[in-house]
Amino acid sequence: MSENDKIKSEALLSIRNLKKYFPIKSGVTRKTIGHVKAVDGLNFDIKAGETFGLVGESGCGKSTTGRTLLRLLDATEGEVIFNGENILEYDKSRLRKLRTDMQIIFQDPYSSLNPRMTVGEIVGEALVEHGLVKNKQELEEKVVNIVEKCGLSAYHIKRYPHEFSGGQRQRICIARALALNPKFVVCDEAVSALDVSIQSQVINLLKDLQNEMDLTYLFISHDLGVVRYISDNIGVMYLGSMVERAGKNELFDNPMHPYTQALLSAIPASHPLQKKERIILQGDIPSPAKPPSGCRFHTRCPKVMDICSKEIPEFKKVSEGGEHYCACHLYK
Repeated sequence: MSENDKIKSEALLSIRNLKKYFPIKSGVTRKTIGHVKAVDGLNFDIKAGETFGLVGESGCGKSTTGRTLLRLLDATEGEVIFNGENILEYDKSRLRKLRTDMQIIFQDPYSSLNPRMTVGEIVGEALVEHGLVKNKQELEEKVVNIVEKCGLSAYHIKRYPHEFSGGQRQRICIARALALNPKFVVCDEAVSALDVSIQSQVINLLKDLQNEMDLTYLFISHDLGVVRYISDNIGVMYLGSMVERAGKNELFDNPMHPYTQALLSAIPASHPLQKKERIILQGDIPSPAKPPSGCRFHTRCPKVMDICSKEIPEFKKVSEGGEHYCACHLYK
């Protein structure tokens, strides 16, 4: 194994028992009467230089996970190990320095941009804030450099967000996130608001930038086709917990959890004459404020057993050689 391969095999980010609960307040007394368990005990690693895809239905806790491990939301419990240190223990001073290494690309490329600032001001704001430029000339040079890397032109830095298309605005968001030359980037539904043709351009841009700048991604999406194209490993979330995790080819070729099987069955067939069995899940997603006992998926699972409502399944390895993990009583 080469030194470069060795570095890429090591975990840049390790998430251990990560939890994020939101308190439920009573109307009059504002007393806490319960919690919404948005993220409840996640464990996974993201290796340096790879893309880890996080998928699941809306409301499963994907975006909350991304924002919690970046400290945009305070975790209720757990550890986020970045470069060997638990960043959940950082004070404001150390957290400020961390911002140069960890960034996020938000879902909506318009509402996340300040309409009163030019592209140059938006992209260069963090460079000024962190004192990474000495003068205006150096600032403009760095802004133009990263904007051009993201597929825009130098003259665009004088324009405002409303003067651009959706795809161009997302390129501005990418340029803003990469201006500080970070190591790790959370892509929170980064292409879901774009047309399909533009999606492919932005995804290819993200892959090119990853190779050029040695980036590590957490790619959050509900589009399984996009996730399969860009990801190296994939985790499947349901109601705040991870139910399955594997390499992308292993997950798509051999899905083990009934929930993963149902998600993959919803992907449109690649050919009109191709026959594909559709797994229809019954019922609605339970409330994260009152998750079901035992396996959280048992109220909708087509393969439910008696034990599923009584015991929480262990998240364990279910393959002989690979890194395929699943939380299901079917593989007890």
